Amino acid sequence: MKNELVVKDNILINASYNLELTEQRLILLSIVKARETGQGITADSKLQIYAGDYMYHYKVDRHAAYKALKEAALNLFERQFSFKEEHENTGKMGVVKSRWVSRIKYIDELAILEVTFSPDVVPLITRLEKHFTSYKLKQVSQLTSKYAIRLYEILIAWRDIGKTPVIRLIDFRTQLGLGDTEYTAMNNFKKRVLEPAIDQINKLTDITVEYEQFKEGRVISGIQFKLKLKLLKIDEENIAHEFIPTTFIGLTEGQIKLFAKKLAYDDIFASSYAEIGESYKDLEERLINNINNPEFFEKNLHHLERIGLKMK
Repeated sequence: MKNELVVKDNILINASYNLELTEQRLILLSIVKARETGQGITADSKLQIYAGDYMYHYKVDRHAAYKALKEAALNLFERQFSFKEEHENTGKMGVVKSRWVSRIKYIDELAILEVTFSPDVVPLITRLEKHFTSYKLKQVSQLTSKYAIRLYEILIAWRDIGKTPVIRLIDFRTQLGLGDTEYTAMNNFKKRVLEPAIDQINKLTDITVEYEQFKEGRVISGIQFKLKLKLLKIDEENIAHEFIPTTFIGLTEGQIKLFAKKLAYDDIFASSYAEIGESYKDLEERLINNINNPEFFEKNLHHLERIGLKMK
């Protein structure tokens, strides 16, 4: 099975928007499709999403898939997001408002959705520079809360560190796409939004998360999340003989654990990468979080090949 990677610039991860569940799922599928072309995309590229794609990835029946594509054709064009951007000449920050797509078409007889991303979105899902976040589509494919998907993305951007900074509650609500009048009471916000999202993430994804509240006086003003990557059992003998494509699209979960362990106990690699006082186990867990980062992978490919990774 392909390792369908969702890659977003952190500008987009931290953007403010409100997409319904089916709309988020289709955007993520479209991002995967854009990466699968292997040739990059432009603001004129037309990406085709089939009902079968939606059925396969999100484990829904044909009726639900057709409905999702039809609804997207009606509503996705109107959806907007906003993000902060620095002015080229002055360095001053401004707020950009943009659409997700500049064009969308649904072919009813074929059950195909054709998506063209807006000019603002294209560079935020295709360029691989320093500040981006990647994760496998299957990690969010079974999440049924739109807030759970957004929270997972926000959290996974901090997987290397294992915790987020303290996020102002007002900013966090905006990132989740909540309006000023939605779930304003904290107990209601936690019961309807935050805790169901965390529960789904803990049960259905590759991380576990907990949170801490921070107050200014008696009012909760901020929130911080701590996350851990779940460790998986693997068949080392078989995985050691798996090949990955020359064009890096991500390691399997088994390969991540296997080669993180090998690197952690490899004296040549560990002597230059381990932090002072870091145990083998701590280094292994840090590598599990880092190894699928394309920048890390490219930089350390010679070490990975030396300890047994095979490229096609």
